[in-house]
Amino acid sequence: MSHFGRRHFVRATGAAASLGVFGLGTSARADSAPLETARIITGFPPGGTSDTLCRRVAEGLRGSSFVKTALVENKAGAGGQIAVQSMKGAATDGSVILQTPASMLVIYPHIYKKLAYTPKDVTPVTLASEFEFGLTVGPAVPAAVKTVPDFLAWCKTNPTQANFGSPAAGSVPHFIGVLLGQSAGVEMKHVAYRGSQPAIQDVLGGQLQAVSSPIGDAMPHLAGGKLRMLGMSGSKRSRFVPDVPTYVEQGLKDMVFSEWFGFFLPGGADVPVVMRANEALRTALRAKDVIDGLATMGLETVSSTPEELALRMKADLERWGPIVRKIGFTADS
Repeated sequence: MSHFGRRHFVRATGAAASLGVFGLGTSARADSAPLETARIITGFPPGGTSDTLCRRVAEGLRGSSFVKTALVENKAGAGGQIAVQSMKGAATDGSVILQTPASMLVIYPHIYKKLAYTPKDVTPVTLASEFEFGLTVGPAVPAAVKTVPDFLAWCKTNPTQANFGSPAAGSVPHFIGVLLGQSAGVEMKHVAYRGSQPAIQDVLGGQLQAVSSPIGDAMPHLAGGKLRMLGMSGSKRSRFVPDVPTYVEQGLKDMVFSEWFGFFLPGGADVPVVMRANEALRTALRAKDVIDGLATMGLETVSSTPEELALRMKADLERWGPIVRKIGFTADS
């Protein structure tokens, strides 16, 4: 994104957050009858954390006072951008709901010269979950490599095999991998995938050395020893992978990162619709089976008001600017 474009995005986000909303309409009333059908849009393919979250929540929404039937639609591609773009011009009655990781809204404005969406194209509804990231290796990396420093040293010795994948170029796990390499003076080649699962399959098959991904995406493969998670990005160890040390524990200070998923309506949604969607989604997120189900994917279930989500977006958008500049990545690089 150009300097002007990035400043415009940050300025627009800040102004919207100060009002508590992004593209919020001002109608004083909305139909309170349940919708027949709502589509929850995710920008990633089936099997990953984003898709699983959507499907769990969709189950909780079905038959609610908000909607009778909730379906999940996977609009994978362009690192999650296609899903966000699909909100432009979409119905604002609550029948189209976007679920997206933070990256598309707080990192992409710093790395793309042009984006096909702006803050006004989405209306924050609620946070959905928070999660950390792990660096996971497979059979292409010797069993003697047991820590992140071990892996970085091995990469330095074997530069042609210093490769890692992530769910998308310009995503948080992509940048974590780059920062890990920079910390040891190792240039690791990044391979972008359409979601974590294809990358994990390549690690399992020995075609790829490592993957930086949400910890939940790799968890199903850890117990059997097929994959080894060498480190994770939380400020403390995760209850989901308690035996995996943090990057900080391994001497990599400042390597503390988490991300969130959030639910959004298209820009221009009326206040009553947003608040009804917020209530329905938060109710679904509080259900024990949803909390327990998401925990199996390494997701901590959370929720928020629309205003809290808008402010979180603003803060994260400002945090990632200097990090992206340090890494030097652009979508054209």
